Amino acid sequence: MTQVDLEPRYVVGIVCFIGLISAPFLLPILTLRQLTAALFLGMFAMSWDYVSGYTGQLSFGHSMFFGIGGYTAAVLNLELGLTPVLAILVGTIAAGIAGLAVGFPALRLEGPYLALITLIAPLVLVQIVNIFPGTLGGDAGLPSPAGLVSVDEPIGILSTIGFETVFVHETIVYYYLALALFLAIYALFYVFTRSYVGSIFTAIHEDEDAVRSVGINAAKFKVFAFTMSGTVGGLAGAAFVHTAGEPNPGEILSIVVSIEVVLVSILGGMGTITGPAAAGIVYYFVRDALQTSSLTIPVLDATVGHISMALFFAIALLVLFFLPKGALPWVTEWSRDILERRSQRSESPS
Repeated sequence: MTQVDLEPRYVVGIVCFIGLISAPFLLPILTLRQLTAALFLGMFAMSWDYVSGYTGQLSFGHSMFFGIGGYTAAVLNLELGLTPVLAILVGTIAAGIAGLAVGFPALRLEGPYLALITLIAPLVLVQIVNIFPGTLGGDAGLPSPAGLVSVDEPIGILSTIGFETVFVHETIVYYYLALALFLAIYALFYVFTRSYVGSIFTAIHEDEDAVRSVGINAAKFKVFAFTMSGTVGGLAGAAFVHTAGEPNPGEILSIVVSIEVVLVSILGGMGTITGPAAAGIVYYFVRDALQTSSLTIPVLDATVGHISMALFFAIALLVLFFLPKGALPWVTEWSRDILERRSQRSESPS
């Protein structure tokens, strides 16, 4: 019988997948709600990595797409009475159009100039939200729109075994909806980045002139990257406000959200999709643990929660210093070294 040796990173991936599937049976409801929100942060990070990690077109205002998707869906549901599914669909399309609109300036600009445009865009949207507080809620945001699953009590499901009634909390339903969307977005980006499209994206990142010299329309792929990234980011933002969050600037539109997404992607490993997806989940819980910690630091005479952001950024700097390419590339290298040493030991004579 042939023995199949899996790299440790694949084993970790399988364990994490099983853990995500089993989370509702292992975690309390409050933690499950946090994990649901963390999945959305992972989705946001993947949408950024798709365009910036692969093509090198730096976007420092990706919250624009999350905000357009989320606010469009929320307003359509609250003001016009559209169903959540239809509101999410329209919000996704609106964000895709915004991605297309940003993609065209990206044909003429690059580096800090493109980054500046993407940085200004969400700031303009925040001002628009404040100008129309009656419709868009201002700094406080809008009230929560209708949920994808609208129930006031736990959902009763009749078991096929013994006809016992099993009650499922709404939070569990939202969690599995978020997990399904997370996995679908991951699969979509994974397939695209591993196809010829991903190869062209990487080539554009490394040498756009060389791509043009072989007759490939680099402009078309750059616009496509922004459009697809915006569409997926808008989908995640629209689904977020109908499941795990609220349509307010602090959660989906502020510049802080954009910075967090960039930081998460760099820490996880730019240009990998898997790294930002996983780092988004880890980042959410590490940040929350630091913010809610009441542990006192003797020398500073302050609680960890009081200086949580300073501590977090210090940790991030240490990670970037020791792992400049991000966590996933390091894990990949480490797992391959283990597999290679294992192979050498099995081939060496006893």
